[in-house]
Amino acid sequence: MRNDKIVPGIVLILIGGAILLHNYGYLHFHWHNLIFLFPLLIVLWGINLIFSDRKSPWVIGLKLLVVALGFSLILFGNVGGRHGFWDNSAVYFDGDDNDGDDNDHDGKITKIEGNSEFNAPYVATAKIARLSISGGGTTYRLSDTTSQLFTANTHEFKGRYVFNHSQKDSVYELNFHMKGNHGFNLDFDDDNDNKKDSSKVNSAVFKLNTAPEWEIDVKTGATKLDFDLSKFKVRSIKLSGGAAAFDVKLGQPLAATNVNVSTGMSAVVISIPANAACRIVSSTGLSSTNFEGFSKRGDGTYESPGFSSAPNKFYIKMSGGMADFKVKKY
Repeated sequence: MRNDKIVPGIVLILIGGAILLHNYGYLHFHWHNLIFLFPLLIVLWGINLIFSDRKSPWVIGLKLLVVALGFSLILFGNVGGRHGFWDNSAVYFDGDDNDGDDNDHDGKITKIEGNSEFNAPYVATAKIARLSISGGGTTYRLSDTTSQLFTANTHEFKGRYVFNHSQKDSVYELNFHMKGNHGFNLDFDDDNDNKKDSSKVNSAVFKLNTAPEWEIDVKTGATKLDFDLSKFKVRSIKLSGGAAAFDVKLGQPLAATNVNVSTGMSAVVISIPANAACRIVSSTGLSSTNFEGFSKRGDGTYESPGFSSAPNKFYIKMSGGMADFKVKKY
């Protein structure tokens, strides 16, 4: 074995093993340490450049010493908790972003941790409501109804939410956006007790009016989304995300209810009524799929019994890389 491959191999094995043990609850460490300790990679790179023509055991030992130091800091340190975007004061630097809202900070450092409420009033002329949601590092939930057209109760840990709405004829546009979040705030465990701290998580709880037909478009990064839409009339829902967890429950379809899912390394569960007609078209690469109760009609196409003759139907399209897709009936 070539000596110059020993240290990189050991680094990959140690980091991979630590993440596996962390995921199964046998080992606890601060994820943000991985970000703040990246200069150790630069140190290793420098050692390789200086001693590129030497393959003696003491050079390998020096590299392993740096690896051991870095690995110890990852496991037992808390360096991230004392710097910049990661500390508990939740501050960030925000210049005048000229986005037309009243929350510009003109280059000042501002606390952004707290609770907020957003709403849009219901008007009887709104027949179609289009809700766009964007921004990662957030937990999104929806299950309840409201006499308003839309309400959102939020908790901001790092970042802030921006909401605006407008109406044109019978169509109401609503845009909800997470802004200024620079980290992954879905699963903080600063006490190493294997429990989430809800005060250190960005979250938004939505309520919708049942009268209009809804078109929902979600574009996120690292996100957990739990939507129970069984009480609402849904024309379409689009889910786009990276390392996300999407759990969506739908009620009876309209004449055509379209569901479009496009993700990376995500877990996606779509629940539909047991008697609903549904066609699934999947293009899922290395992803795993579970479409129990559906018959395969062709390459990547599945249908529920009686689909062709049903008046109201779901059309579900799924695409992704290494995701876990499931469509189940309830």
